Amino acid sequence: MAAANIGIMDGAYFVGRGEILSWINATLQLSLGKVEEAASGAVQCQLLDMVHPGVVPMHKVNFDAKTEYDMIQNYKVLQEVFNKLRISKNIEVNKLVKGRPLDNLEFMQWLKRYCDSVNGGIMNENYNPVDRRSKGGKERNHRGSNKSSKSLQANRLSTANSADSGSLNSDLCIGPTIGKVGNTVTEEHYTEQIQQLSEKIADLKVSVDSTEKERDFYFSKLRDIEILCQRPELEHLPMTKAIRKILYAADAKDSSLPEANEIITRSPGMFLDEVE
Repeated sequence: MAAANIGIMDGAYFVGRGEILSWINATLQLSLGKVEEAASGAVQCQLLDMVHPGVVPMHKVNFDAKTEYDMIQNYKVLQEVFNKLRISKNIEVNKLVKGRPLDNLEFMQWLKRYCDSVNGGIMNENYNPVDRRSKGGKERNHRGSNKSSKSLQANRLSTANSADSGSLNSDLCIGPTIGKVGNTVTEEHYTEQIQQLSEKIADLKVSVDSTEKERDFYFSKLRDIEILCQRPELEHLPMTKAIRKILYAADAKDSSLPEANEIITRSPGMFLDEVE
């Protein structure tokens, strides 16, 4: 597909994070709040399952992946699907599993463009994303049930022991216990603040990167105009001189448009003759 080789300045990479999230949530009936929540690779696998029914082995996709090891297994499934479909897109797994907002946003922007190129942006009405996820996860959930029950029993024993020791401590040393509770509350408060600030920083990084891309996009257009104005057959024209006057204006506060207009006004006949 042509979408596999779209350039970094392509319009696909200017699709906002909100639009990407809305597309993912509407398509797969999810409720992601951040693009980086798709860092496990499971979402990407199911999006390809939607546009290429029967190609993705959904029973191998782990939607509960939390560790990098489990996430990498999902990306291995995704890479195998890419190979089957002969998609040449490079999957930067080491970056994606870190959950960095920008890396995951760019990959999802590309994936949206790819999916749109396959089905023309029209969702498959017969596709049931919830059913596909549940079928893919049945075997995993069954295997994990014994582990979960054992963990639950262990937690109950631990809770009972903690309750017994806690009652004993309360009889012997009330002061230190209260101090520990106070420290725990303070730590939780600071942890929550740190998490909120980290999220704000991540949002700002995404915003800055998007702004820089937009800046580079328009700068490339101005550079194309400059190169065009340097052509020998065009550089002496009044219109070309007026354009260069605007391009090379040193002071951004003062508009160079009036001077550019004056250059064209002074020689309208010459301009018309040369155009003809």
